[in-house]
Amino acid sequence: MPQDHIISAKHLSRADIESVLDRAAEIAADPDAVADRHAGKLLGMLFFEPSTRTKMSFSAAMKRLGGDIVDMGPVDQSSVKKGESLADTVRVVEGYADALVMRHPLEGSAKMASEFVDVPLINAGDGAGQHPTQTLLDLYTIRESAGFSDLTVGIMGDLKYGRTVHSLAHALTTFDAQQHFISPESLKLPRGVRYDLHEAGASMREHTELEEVLDSLDVLYVTRIQAERFPDEDEYRKVAGEYQIDAETLEAAKDDLVVMHPLPRVDEIAPDVDETDHARYFEQAHNGVPVRMALLDLILEGNL
Repeated sequence: MPQDHIISAKHLSRADIESVLDRAAEIAADPDAVADRHAGKLLGMLFFEPSTRTKMSFSAAMKRLGGDIVDMGPVDQSSVKKGESLADTVRVVEGYADALVMRHPLEGSAKMASEFVDVPLINAGDGAGQHPTQTLLDLYTIRESAGFSDLTVGIMGDLKYGRTVHSLAHALTTFDAQQHFISPESLKLPRGVRYDLHEAGASMREHTELEEVLDSLDVLYVTRIQAERFPDEDEYRKVAGEYQIDAETLEAAKDDLVVMHPLPRVDEIAPDVDETDHARYFEQAHNGVPVRMALLDLILEGNL
């Protein structure tokens, strides 16, 4: 199904997802084959929040396809500082680029911005809402590391504010995965997300302790407790550091358990996990380039 914009993982069918993952695998196997595929094309970068992996991997992806980027730059050095509206900003940058990538702190901002532009707009994170391209690279990592057959996934940490979690949970439902959500009571999945997952037929359970399900998991997806999302600093302090794993924790896991994390991490995964066969989070981050190359290739060709 043709997609004008990529706003939410909920709007990507299983066929859409598989077409991106298959294309990413082709690109990863032979990146030189697409080196000049989109020469002369420009990707507009609008990041209203800090970003390392997402911004750099989109930049690398576009340049490895033969194109280039135009970057709005830091918010405090842009016309946003002068009071320019989001609608006006995206309409201006649309005139400079063939597609747009936007990150913004407000949930729903990507959907709103997409209504003002005619070039494809990709949501690179809208507050606690969605992060569909992170989900695509997560799914690619899962497929390459564990496969999708009879898959059991545990998702642990900040499930309330974690946009990567919300996107991934919807996508895993499409692949019939069993999902276990592990978090403090105060950071459980939002009621609206739980409702949507139930409506979609998700196989899911909620827990407060990892030990309840660790030995049954094929994938453990760990997320950071996000201080910047909490409206009350005292509430953050109550749960900060509550959910942590180290190499000793994983002694109770399957030998082939895959541990993932969207990064950045703080203290939720100890450095000694890096040296185990479970760790996939740096590989996961590197997968952002071929996956985003695949997505941009399909969008710019009008095939997604």
